Amino acid sequence: MKIPPSAPEHEALDCRLPARQTRPVVVASPHSGSTYPAEFLAQAAVPLATLRRAEDAFVDELFATAPSLGMPLLAARFPRSYVDANREPYELDPAMFEGPLPRPLNHRTTRVAAGLGMIPRVAASGEAIYGGRVPAGMIEHRLDSCWRPYHTALSTLVEQTHGLFGAALLIDAHSMPSVVSGTGQRDCRVDIVLGDNHGESCAPELVECAELWLTGRGLRVHRNQPYAGGFTTQRYGRPGLARHALQIEINRALYMDEVRHEKLPQADILARTMAGFLAEMGDQALAALLPRPLAAE
Repeated sequence: MKIPPSAPEHEALDCRLPARQTRPVVVASPHSGSTYPAEFLAQAAVPLATLRRAEDAFVDELFATAPSLGMPLLAARFPRSYVDANREPYELDPAMFEGPLPRPLNHRTTRVAAGLGMIPRVAASGEAIYGGRVPAGMIEHRLDSCWRPYHTALSTLVEQTHGLFGAALLIDAHSMPSVVSGTGQRDCRVDIVLGDNHGESCAPELVECAELWLTGRGLRVHRNQPYAGGFTTQRYGRPGLARHALQIEINRALYMDEVRHEKLPQADILARTMAGFLAEMGDQALAALLPRPLAAE
């Protein structure tokens, strides 16, 4: 009998566990959080509506059936513009901060250069989030209150799943703006982007299964372009150790009004599609990943 996983409880997290884990899958949504700390809003030089454009809005709801399918779901409650859990902990721009830094920062990445480090410098619109430099003490505070609890919980769920089944598949769930999902013309858009770090984070048979299942439902799927996966897939995707990570990016135009930040009626249809996707991936993971007993001689 498979026992339910457990994960540390924390106010920054929404961790929904199955009554009994029956599939070797963990679902994570690091960017769907929408609880904005008052001190952050007081610091911000842009309005809340601008900050919210960075959210993977409603993605946790699209995957909300995960526990009923026998797999845990972890979602961040904190917003991406406050802390980006899909970055390295010290992947930051030192020019953002005032005062002594806690340690040397990893500032030589394309994400930091774009203003999108663990503490983002710019909003999705490209506007500066802060009017000036911010106290360096903010770094450890946000790591301790958000980033570390999220990854402690996620690591726990992945390792417990691996311990139960001998293998684990992490589905890292995201959304993407429609204007960058294809050519900018809605009739040419890509609906789904699957990211496996160009073959490094997930078994190819699982990625192939995901693509075939989604395209079989009429969705237009790309692999690794323009999103190959971030820190989460790089950290947790270790196929050689039976730990797999697959990022899925969903075009927001499929389920929400991006201007009004509201769900569309078809969001319920897409949620049912994602439920089917999770069930399929869970079954495929059981079939493809689990250790098999040696045949009798």
